[in-house]
Amino acid sequence: MKRFAMAASLVMLASTCASAQTTEQLVKGATDTSNVLNYGMGYNLQRFSTLNQINKDSVKNLVPVWNYSFNDDRSEESQPLVYQGVIYVTSHNATMAVDAKTGKQIWKTKVEYPAETPRIVCCGIINRGAALYDGKVFRTTLDANVIALDAKNGKELWRQKAADIKEGYSMTVAPLVADGVVITGISGAEFGTRGFIDGWDPATGKHLWRTHSIPSPEEPGGDTWKGDTWKLGGGSTWITGSYDPELNTIYWGIGNPGPFNSAVRPGDNLYTCSVLAMDPKTGKIKWHYQFSPNNPFDYDSVAEMVLADMNVEGKPTKVLMDANRNGFFYVLDRTNGKLLAANPYVKVNWATGIDMKTGRPIETDVSKDAREGKKVTVYPSILGGKNWEPMSFNPQTGLAYANTLAFGGRYKTEPVTFKQGEWYLGMDLTDLWEYGDGPRGHLKAIDPMTGKSKWEAPSDIPRFSGVLSTAGGVVFSGALTGEFEAFDADTGKKLWQFQTGSGIEGQPVTWQQDGVQYVAVTSGYGGVYSLFSGDERLANVPPGGSLWVFAVKQ
Repeated sequence: MKRFAMAASLVMLASTCASAQTTEQLVKGATDTSNVLNYGMGYNLQRFSTLNQINKDSVKNLVPVWNYSFNDDRSEESQPLVYQGVIYVTSHNATMAVDAKTGKQIWKTKVEYPAETPRIVCCGIINRGAALYDGKVFRTTLDANVIALDAKNGKELWRQKAADIKEGYSMTVAPLVADGVVITGISGAEFGTRGFIDGWDPATGKHLWRTHSIPSPEEPGGDTWKGDTWKLGGGSTWITGSYDPELNTIYWGIGNPGPFNSAVRPGDNLYTCSVLAMDPKTGKIKWHYQFSPNNPFDYDSVAEMVLADMNVEGKPTKVLMDANRNGFFYVLDRTNGKLLAANPYVKVNWATGIDMKTGRPIETDVSKDAREGKKVTVYPSILGGKNWEPMSFNPQTGLAYANTLAFGGRYKTEPVTFKQGEWYLGMDLTDLWEYGDGPRGHLKAIDPMTGKSKWEAPSDIPRFSGVLSTAGGVVFSGALTGEFEAFDADTGKKLWQFQTGSGIEGQPVTWQQDGVQYVAVTSGYGGVYSLFSGDERLANVPPGGSLWVFAVKQ
């Protein structure tokens, strides 16, 4: 009996160790084709896979393997994670573990939050995903809590409150685990909050550090705010950062300043509309780059900071790439923040370019008039040249594949008074959009150093899904009308599509299991475009969240 008990204990110990994700596994996540361990399919956020079983020839034979219902009618923007044959996926009100081969639910843990929470959420009742580490699943909740669940059974292990919803804070971000620290951002810049990034102990939930994205007067950058405006300065941090383990540096995008009416807050307003390079252990800022100083147009810079090694002027260079909401595609040296390239990738009229010496935009009368309170038509609109939807970078083609927007916006300031928990914008919201007769969006294959497109796949209704590219020469994306699509990475020709039954705003991923390559994406309509665009063509798109998994028909 003793020998039997010892053997059983060893089996249990081996099983526990096998299910415990390590730092080394996360570091190698971008090249691990059997699992999807990181948000962005790797610390570099490239969303690229070396798998090629699904390729330009075979993708036409792609068929659904199974579909799993979330029993939810909100927007589904979550990126699935996959580890040892189990998919971990989130919605705003649940965390789920699903058998990757069969689609059968292993466990589901509900997320409950106060009924008044949606009142302080600006742009959709959503969650963007989880993080895996040491046998735990980490996620955030809409009411600004960070929780850890046991990956085996979904049992809650710890919970920490990051902020108070009464002050306008919320959380939709997928956590990042870097150098043994769970790192999270915050939402709420439209409500007169002061943004921050947090570090947490993964074992206990102990709060390790907090770095505010809006410095106080005593901190570096505090002099870029006048008076007490920093206290309501915004600077949300709601998209997951990237991480370079060799440099031991995380790169986190910072959102828009508050309010939109920039006359209320003279100065550059650091660190809004910036990227911060930070130490993951301490949260200390190593360097920063501000894309849009004193920005009035909601050109937040929260979206993905993609890392790659590229030849720049004949020299191997560690770069950071960002298709910024302001309409310019930036390439920075990620070791020091030096600007290497900045070119428009969509129509831009608020600036003529970026000064390569100072890194500052060369603004036009559109920006000047907007700050003086005149009504202007600005390109891109406040939804940006690209909104939150993450792009992919394919190191084999050297191209970035991004879902971009092709319309302008009407902008006029109005007086604003702060009231806790209410919108703090200072902008006329009654007449927002400048829509032309052509397509409202394109999937583009962009040269990072020039901003020019090798090809464009237009869409009458813009795409708001993430993008995935593979060594098979295929680029995956999704449409708000429900089609999951595959394109030729070299030409942009559509190779395949499948109707999922609701609008796609999720983030596709791919992995290989038992010799079969799978592709997964969440489907479920209801994000920022549906809330604010007034696009009547989407009136008949039904809500309903689910996870779809596809493979080539054998």
